[in-house]
Amino acid sequence: MNIQKVAVIGGGTMGNGIAHVCAQFGRQVTLIEVADAPLKKALATIDKNLGRMVEKGKLSAEDKAATLGRITGSLSVQDAAGADLVVEAVVENLSVKQKIFSELDGICKPDAILASNTSTISITTIAASTKRAGQVIGMHFMNPVPLMQLIEVIRGLATNDATHAAVVEFSQALGKTPITVNDYPGFVANRVLLPMINEAVYALMEGVADVESIDGVMKLGMNHPMGPLTLADFIGLDVCLAILEVLHDGLGDSKYRPCPLLKKYVAAGYLGRKSGRGFYNYAS
Repeated sequence: MNIQKVAVIGGGTMGNGIAHVCAQFGRQVTLIEVADAPLKKALATIDKNLGRMVEKGKLSAEDKAATLGRITGSLSVQDAAGADLVVEAVVENLSVKQKIFSELDGICKPDAILASNTSTISITTIAASTKRAGQVIGMHFMNPVPLMQLIEVIRGLATNDATHAAVVEFSQALGKTPITVNDYPGFVANRVLLPMINEAVYALMEGVADVESIDGVMKLGMNHPMGPLTLADFIGLDVCLAILEVLHDGLGDSKYRPCPLLKKYVAAGYLGRKSGRGFYNYAS
């Protein structure tokens, strides 16, 4: 399948990045949001990020203008009707995703592929809300999307070979490296990453070391570019908690139990960079 028209549902951190990359690599993109304010913010973010690429000499001003010209904003999911591929990038909530996929199933053309950018939620379960389970797949882009190389491609139980092949080919056309995994809670990326972050929070809670020391050990001793608590702040502590809860519920193993300190921070509204405070204070 030759994917030329893409619809992206949700213009948040991941959605605007996905729209940016698809448009940069020549695809016509419809970016769909629920209200005018978040849509304008998403389009402004894309404009700003493309501008940074021009400043760094990674993109010409002409290419920036062409990229922006390939993106159309919309406030109606009905505008996904003509897309070859729809990528959902909304909140990590199963019922919300099921509602969107059920709606898309009735709107999109019969051969359209429906993909979710979910980082943890079962593709098989999402696909069951449609009548085209074979054409439902996971495309877990990494943040920030324009810079990160990986797309974790997740096959649901019913995902067919043609859908998988088309998404792998499309991912490569975006200059990304697709790696295929099967549909288990957390897939690979978050099943490995989040227990490490969670253990770092436990180490902080138990007084093993302070925030800077925990991050310093992992950066200097394990050659990680970013310490686990810094990374948690970057991801969002609420997102980290939600992923751990999916792992804990889905796998039934106590080793995935979210640290009480992580729960306490989220309850207090300390969500990381996006709220101005997490394990670090970003107010300044």
